[in-house]
Order: sequence, then structure tokens, then C-alpha cells
Amino acid sequence: MIFESCDPFRIALYHIIGEVPWYHLVLEIFLLVWIVGLLFRKSYRPSDVAELTEKEKEELIAEWCPEPLVPDVDTQNPKLHPFYIEGKVGKFVTINGQQYLNFASLNFLGFIGNQKIEDRAIQALHKYGVGSCGPRGFYGTMDVHLELEKRIAQFLNCEESVLYSYGFPTIASVIPAYAKRGDVIFCDKGVNFAILKGLQASRSRVEFFEHNDMRDLERLLELQAEKDRQNPKKAKVTRRFLVVEGIYVNYGTMCPLPRLIEMKWKYKLRLFIDESVSFGVVGARGRGVTDYFGVNVSATIVLKSLLCDHIVGSSG
Repeated sequence: MIFESCDPFRIALYHIIGEVPWYHLVLEIFLLVWIVGLLFRKSYRPSDVAELTEKEKEELIAEWCPEPLVPDVDTQNPKLHPFYIEGKVGKFVTINGQQYLNFASLNFLGFIGNQKIEDRAIQALHKYGVGSCGPRGFYGTMDVHLELEKRIAQFLNCEESVLYSYGFPTIASVIPAYAKRGDVIFCDKGVNFAILKGLQASRSRVEFFEHNDMRDLERLLELQAEKDRQNPKKAKVTRRFLVVEGIYVNYGTMCPLPRLIEMKWKYKLRLFIDESVSFGVVGARGRGVTDYFGVNVSATIVLKSLLCDHIVGSSG
């Protein structure tokens, strides 16, 4: 053999060089050189840097010009001269001794400042206190709650009504109570924040259509109908909801209820209407958009949510 008289180390080295790819050898040699360089490289010592003399320090300090903690502000800026409201805020508001008509309020029915209502409110406070001090489902229900629910149901010509203690969670909790994961909700892009939180809590698939755009809504409904035709088994267990506002608090526009009713029947939708602003405001009898358009509530609408901040301050 050619290696019989050779050193075993040389034989092993020959096999390594012959069997290992060349780029492995190059990489290993590079790593070896890099490690050796790290071992013998002079360490970095910041203390070796020359220190500044006292004269140089004084010159740097003298040259330093600090920026102000806050920028210069015009003393005539209106934010520096706020207006102070005097007395009770109602239909009119007194600011700096001058009376103004108050548009920045939900009191557009003028209930605040009505002496008759204030007198009855004081009587109720003497009898019931400032609140129920508990949730409706436990110890927070009083006789006036049940009486009001009965009267609201009669006023709206519906079977029953449920009174919430606070307006915001009315629609925010009712939507997830009906719509679940796997359902689809068609919702106007202009809805209020409480509705958006309810949509989020429902975990349903939400399809937003352009504000009061019935063509865009019908386009989305047709797409959903096509999906249902392709998968009829899933369509049987998928519920479809339509969520709108009577009068949109973010826009002041009214929903086109007759067209929504048509689509409800055509595409088998469950219709939710948030009448936070429209209830007590529009319609011949003040029953909201259903009264305004002459629509039968019980026959066409699953739910009317009434967050009546403009009527009683905080309810649902």
C-alpha cells in the first residue's frame, strides 16, 4: 500500500482533505484565524482615551445652548383663556355672563330645565334614592322599572321591553346575546362606538357597507347568497343580521328603513335598529323611524335598542 510506510497522522489528514468539501475547509480555516485574532487582539479600554482639560470643559459648557422645555406660546391663544360656564347647563348656557343657545348637548327635547320634570325627579329621589345600587337581574329591580317596561312596550306596540340601567351596554350586550361565532352581521360603517363594541364581542363575521348605501349593502348580500348556494349545509346554520341606527349619532342622517325592510325579507335578515337619537324625536307619535315611515314594529323588526340619553339621561 502507498500509505504503509507513512505516518498515521498523515494518512488521516489525507482522508480528511480528500473527503471533506473544499468550502468546509475554507470556512474552518477562516473561523480558526478569526478566533486566534480575537485572542491576541488588544482589548478596548475607554479609560485610555485622553481626558478633557478643565479649560476645554469650560469652553464646551459655554458653547452649549439648551432648548426650552416648552415651545413659545402665543399669549393670545384661545386655549390659554378658557370659557367658564355659570349655573345650570340646559337649553341655554351662560358663559362669562352672556347667554348662548346650547347645541353641544343631547337635550334637544328641552327636558333639562323643565320645572315639572325636575319636581317629579325630586319626588322620585325622596322615595327611591339616587339609584337601584345593583344590577337588574339581582337586587336592582324596582316597581318603577317594571311599570316603565310595560308602558314602553305598549307605546311601541310590541310584546315586551327590557330596561337597562345604563345606555352604552344596551346595544353592546344585546348584539352578542343574539349573534354568535359563525353568524354574519351586515353593518353600516357609520354606526356609533357602542355598536362597534357589540360587534366585537359577538365574534361574528362582520361585513361593513358604505354609510346608507343600499347598493353596496345589496352587493354584500348577493355575495353572501352565492356563498350560501355553494355550501347549503353551512347556510342552514348561519344566521344573518343587519345592524343600523334610526338616526346616526355620528352623521345626523336617517336610515332608509323601507329599503332595509325589503332586503330583510328578500335575504332573510334579522334587523336590529339602534334608536338612541330617533326615539321620541321623529314620527307622528315620537316612536322613532318605524313611526316616521309607518312600519309595523312587531312584524318587521327583531330588536329596537333605545339608548335614551336625550330623554332620561342614562338608560337603555
